[in-house]
Amino acid sequence: MNDRSGTVVVVTGAARGIGRGIALVLGETGATVYVTDIESRSRKTSPLPGTVEDTAEQVTARGGKGIAIPLDHTDDSAVEALFTSIRDEHGGIDLLVANACNGNALPFQNGPFWTLPLENWRNMIDIGVRSHLVSAWYAAPLLMERKGLVILTGYTDPKADVMGNLFYDLAMSSVSRLARSLARDFRSQGVAAVALSPGFTRTEAIVAAIGERPPGSDSIEFPGRAVQALLTDPDVQRYSGQTLRVADVAVEYGFRDIDPPGESL
Repeated sequence: MNDRSGTVVVVTGAARGIGRGIALVLGETGATVYVTDIESRSRKTSPLPGTVEDTAEQVTARGGKGIAIPLDHTDDSAVEALFTSIRDEHGGIDLLVANACNGNALPFQNGPFWTLPLENWRNMIDIGVRSHLVSAWYAAPLLMERKGLVILTGYTDPKADVMGNLFYDLAMSSVSRLARSLARDFRSQGVAAVALSPGFTRTEAIVAAIGERPPGSDSIEFPGRAVQALLTDPDVQRYSGQTLRVADVAVEYGFRDIDPPGESL
C-alpha cells in the first residue's frame, strides 16, 4: 500500500459491512479515517455485531487514525457539524465514501411493489440516496480544497431488476445517476465522483443469513481495495461520472481479494 498518512477520509455507514471493509483498507495506508454510523456502543439498533467505535479502533490497529463519529445521517445538522469540524481540523478532505444506507432495517422481501412496505422508501432512499447527496453537499468545499474524490456505493447495471424490489432498484439506480450529476458539477473544480458497485459480499448480514463463506462471495475488504486503487490513481478523472464494478477495478489495477488479511482467495 502507498503511504497516505496525510490523507483525510470520511466513510459513512462504516460500523459494519462494506463501509467497515473500506475503512480498514484505508487504515492500512496510515490515513486519518472518520467513520460514521448510527450504530454505536451507546445506541445499538441491530443484533448484528459492529459499532462505529469498533471500526475506528480497527482502523487505528491497522496503522491509520480511526475517528468514530456516531451519526444519524437523516439529521442534516449533525452532518453539517461533522464537516465543519473536519474543516476546522484539516482544512479539507481527500476522499468521501458515501455508503450509509439501511436496507436491512426491515426483513428484505421481493415481489410486486404494492406488496412491499412503504417504510422501504425511508431506509433505502432517505437513509441511502439522500444521505449520499447530503454528505456530498456539505463535503463539497472540503473536497474542492484538495481536489478530492467522491465514491458512492451502489449498483452497476441499470437494466437489472435489482433483487426484485422496486425500492432497492430505485435506490441503486439513483446512486449511479447521482454520481453522474456530481461528476458534471465537480469537473471544473478538479473533483472526481464515481459510483462503485460491489459484488456479492460477505457482510455481517449475509453471513448471519446464509453462513460464513457463501460460494462466489467477496470479502468486505475487496471494495476497499478498489477504493484505494482509485484514490491513488492520478488520472481518476477518466472514470468520473461512471459506475464501476469492483471486479472490473480489480482487473484494471491488478489486485485480488484477500480474506482474512494475508490469505489469498
